[in-house]
Amino acid sequence: MIRCPSPNSGPRPAGSQIDMLVLHYTGMRDGRAALERLCDPEARVSAHYLIEEDGAVYGLVEESRRAWHAGLGFWRGDSDINSRSIGVELVNPGHEFGYRAFPPAQMEALARLAAAILARHPIPARNVVGHADVAPLRKQDPGELFDWAWLAVRGIGLWPSPLADPPPAAHAPELLARYGYAVVPDGLAATLIAFQRHFRPRRCDGLADPGTMAMLGALAAAI
Repeated sequence: MIRCPSPNSGPRPAGSQIDMLVLHYTGMRDGRAALERLCDPEARVSAHYLIEEDGAVYGLVEESRRAWHAGLGFWRGDSDINSRSIGVELVNPGHEFGYRAFPPAQMEALARLAAAILARHPIPARNVVGHADVAPLRKQDPGELFDWAWLAVRGIGLWPSPLADPPPAAHAPELLARYGYAVVPDGLAATLIAFQRHFRPRRCDGLADPGTMAMLGALAAAI
């Protein structure tokens, strides 16, 4: 595997534990451009792995090291996502350059890689997240075309059955926070959109409708 000796990686803080897996899309025109950027010392960005659309996997930063993939974010009370996570980039042009579904070969490669990562580190299912989950005010990836349900069937992440009797919409901030999201003033709609991109991809409108609340309630009950 390729390794990028990037100054944008470094030792993890003493005592830190890897307990998150964060999935991204590259948001660039092709895999070559993404690989060059991830290995460019001037770019100030890095990730542990890159997966091409044909399933090729590049190991860029050792898992023992802290990569710069998440940036400013928050999950379950912690804002230093990079110190506690493994970051995986999936080649996809993203919403800016012609967003498209993630091919089967890429998803199969991700499932194999993620299973191996979970075997090495104590990462709970609720901590398998997208970049948008930890940074909903500024990120969209991996987006609504990423098949989280397919991944959960393979033991990676959570995907419970929606509640038959969903909680009221007024409970959305409390339940989002309980699951792990940051809920900030004037940011509820963006956080709901990030949640919907992950757990209700057919409707990403930022509204706490019954279907969204049924899934949110199920997740809160599952943890």
